[in-house]
Amino acid sequence: MLERLSQISSHTRAAASVEEVHPLDPLSAGEIKQASTIVKSTYPDLPITFNVISLADPKKAEFLAWQADPENIPKPAREVDIVAIEVGKSGVLEGLVDLTAGKVISWKHIEGVQPILTVEDLSKVERIIRTHPKVIEQCVISGIPESDMHKVYCDPWTIGYDERFGNERRLQQAIMFYRSDEDDSQYSHPLDFCPIFDTETEEVIAIDIPPIRRPVSKEKHSNFTPKAVEEEFGYRKTVKPIYVEQPEGVSFKISGREIEWQNFKFHVGFNYREGIVLNNITYNDHGNVRPLFYRMSLAEMVVPYGSPQHPHQRKHAFDLGEYGGGYMTNSLALGCDCKGVIHYMDAAFPDRAGEAVTIKNAICIHEEDDGVLFKHSDFRDNYATSVLVRGVKLIVSQIFTAANYEYMVYWIFHMDGTIQLEIKLTGILNTYVINPDEDTEGYGTRVYSNVIAHNHQHLFCLRVNPMIDGVNNSIQMVDATRNPYPTGHPSNPYGNGFFPKATVFKTTGEAITDYDGSTSRTWDMFNPNKKNQYSGKPPSYKLVSREAPELLPKENGIVWKRAAFARHTIHVTPYVDRQFYPAGVYVPQTSGEPSKGLPEWIGDGTGSIENTDVVLWHTFGITHFPAPEDFPIMPAEPMTLLLRPRNFFSKNPALDVPPSHAMTTSQARKANNVGITSLTDTVSRLAVDDSTCCSK
Repeated sequence: MLERLSQISSHTRAAASVEEVHPLDPLSAGEIKQASTIVKSTYPDLPITFNVISLADPKKAEFLAWQADPENIPKPAREVDIVAIEVGKSGVLEGLVDLTAGKVISWKHIEGVQPILTVEDLSKVERIIRTHPKVIEQCVISGIPESDMHKVYCDPWTIGYDERFGNERRLQQAIMFYRSDEDDSQYSHPLDFCPIFDTETEEVIAIDIPPIRRPVSKEKHSNFTPKAVEEEFGYRKTVKPIYVEQPEGVSFKISGREIEWQNFKFHVGFNYREGIVLNNITYNDHGNVRPLFYRMSLAEMVVPYGSPQHPHQRKHAFDLGEYGGGYMTNSLALGCDCKGVIHYMDAAFPDRAGEAVTIKNAICIHEEDDGVLFKHSDFRDNYATSVLVRGVKLIVSQIFTAANYEYMVYWIFHMDGTIQLEIKLTGILNTYVINPDEDTEGYGTRVYSNVIAHNHQHLFCLRVNPMIDGVNNSIQMVDATRNPYPTGHPSNPYGNGFFPKATVFKTTGEAITDYDGSTSRTWDMFNPNKKNQYSGKPPSYKLVSREAPELLPKENGIVWKRAAFARHTIHVTPYVDRQFYPAGVYVPQTSGEPSKGLPEWIGDGTGSIENTDVVLWHTFGITHFPAPEDFPIMPAEPMTLLLRPRNFFSKNPALDVPPSHAMTTSQARKANNVGITSLTDTVSRLAVDDSTCCSK
């Protein structure tokens, strides 16, 4: 938290200026200032603080019409979503500002909801609870002297939902810790009580105290600072540096926020909630520019913890809907977070006063070696006949910090037309104090003396609006299926028959499906109005995602009700402008009665999703049973999914990538066993000099 606040304090306050921008560009610092000024001048006597000032995406039909004929079709209006809080009043003020016209075009008060928590909201909690008499009392009971209150820390979390308080007050729960020294990691010294904090009145309204008290640990802190590592066992002396050089420069071109790379072209957006948003992804298929996806983003996530003891049931953070993947994003460091030849993009967000705060280097764009793209050798001449092509991949990434966890988000483009999403989890386990003789009951693992880390899940929701060769698309589920006839039957005489069984979804209800590893289940987004010239099948992009665990909290429980999107692996809905958030627009302190977002949009399940503009929602993630190896800081754990072209191209789309080696049979015969040398790499060398290897 302190590191994040340090970043914020070093960011620049931007002056108001509005420049010519692409319709999908995030708001600039000047536009944020302009939007807040319009609101303030329209409602000069209204005491408000700003929570959200963000681009309202242009309506899809208007954008596509302008894109097709920008000379004659007007550019979509630059509209801004506003969420504000009226001082002393519950609920939110929701507005829409037209920057082009310079006016507020809608403004309403919504009761019974709470807005997202910002870094400014989080930052005040620790300062105030340190001086609260009842918090001090509980610290003393826990074994911390009153004189050490400056050593007490907390991670402010959204409260989830607590039926005692409802959603009239804007609340946070303070997860409590202790540091002996300011450089210590507090997670090895958690405390057993939990204050409840009113964000707007800055009051501690309650403190949850467990029936069994657990004093603060007297063990030495488990740290990961350089000083701590050097004192314990020192750093390895065997790690040699690896440098990345691109002497001829990068292979991508950037115009504003549009990127062209290896036949791909796309726009990079960024907002307070989803973080990176990829728009208008196309592929230049030898002169034929073909649309792939209109919009892709991480739309939501939930992290349910598995201890049923109060108040741990409240630990199920919606890190995007309750805090925002953009608001929590890090400023990335050259040579550290990204390595090589880097292009950065900044991000701008509002503070409570409506001034702009710029986060430098919020997005990293760079290339990496992608290993072997394809290879084949022929045994007939001792493998002299061969071809080998190495690939390069383009990565668009961000890293955001949600209290103890870091989420590293990588959107990866490959030369064969594949798009990959990889997420790596690192940071620190959320911990709780446990007595030496206390049973974990299986709900967590002791990762250090008197420290338990509870079981939990990380479940993400990917939102994809496909536009495969056009706006009208369909979705089908594909399962590997055995021939239904028994071995010996005329249709399956040897018992080895199997095939892909495709089920085309006609309605939203039919599309509610789950991953099945036993059938290698995948899902195709396809254009039913086109056919591949060879296979006769429609062009598609296949979702390949094998890390899709079941939501473990039980049906009708608080998590199940609030995180309805995570109940199933796949949902599909008809496209609706600005319908982005599968757990609802306002997530903090929702009760889940009724469930918001996807259940509302799907309704009775009869909505048509065949051969029309559709949105696919995919839940994926991991189930984490902590271990001591995850502490005091967790090695990065990756998860990934692929969007792969199937029946989209007429042949391997990477055939035109220059080979590292290529030798035909006739060339091999003439070469007479001359050693293989790279056509593209003059830098690689042997680790140990061996004159018998790789002769030229």
